[in-house]
Amino acid sequence: MVPPNLLIITPSILACNLAHLQEEVDSVASADWLQVDVMDGHFVPNLSFGAPVIARLKTRLPLDIHLMVSNPRERLKEFFAVGAKHITFHAEAVVSPAERKDVIDHIRKGGATVGIALNPGTPISAITDVIGDVDLVLVMSVHPGFSGQKFMPEVLGKVTALRKAHPELMIQMDGGIDSITAKECKKAGANNLVAASFIFGAQDRKSAIDALRTS
Repeated sequence: MVPPNLLIITPSILACNLAHLQEEVDSVASADWLQVDVMDGHFVPNLSFGAPVIARLKTRLPLDIHLMVSNPRERLKEFFAVGAKHITFHAEAVVSPAERKDVIDHIRKGGATVGIALNPGTPISAITDVIGDVDLVLVMSVHPGFSGQKFMPEVLGKVTALRKAHPELMIQMDGGIDSITAKECKKAGANNLVAASFIFGAQDRKSAIDALRTS
């Protein structure tokens, strides 16, 4: 079980009302990070906002950029320009060890910390080459691309194995996270929970965030 004081709650603006984006972001000020899901319509079958939208936001929360794109190396500069504090790319998008190292190096040179994401069907063994070089591993608990999907409990075994092998690693989970599944995630060893619909679908966003912390 992850101690509450080590838990990071990360709302994803994928589920917010984009017509009132600043107000939506203001409503989750009690969270720890703010996630921006960047989709290219190629790596995942959906498109989302890019850096120009994020540039207009005002928030004290560190920006956590989740690149669900086929060419993460080419997208880094635009997110450095808007002050990204953390950038995660997908193991499935960059499979060459040399190219992964290159992406990791460029993220660090840009002043951000680095994460690598695993889709539900991707094993931990797929990132053995770089797991010691990243700050965070994102274990997807849905297939990436759309908000509101059902949590896939079968991925919890990956979290347990990661926590056992890497006690100090930040392990993020994203997809179908609510007050019930959050408890399972924390028990498995996750210490960074991303929630979109559960938070932005709630009338009281602070209460939703508190529910994830205390579940």
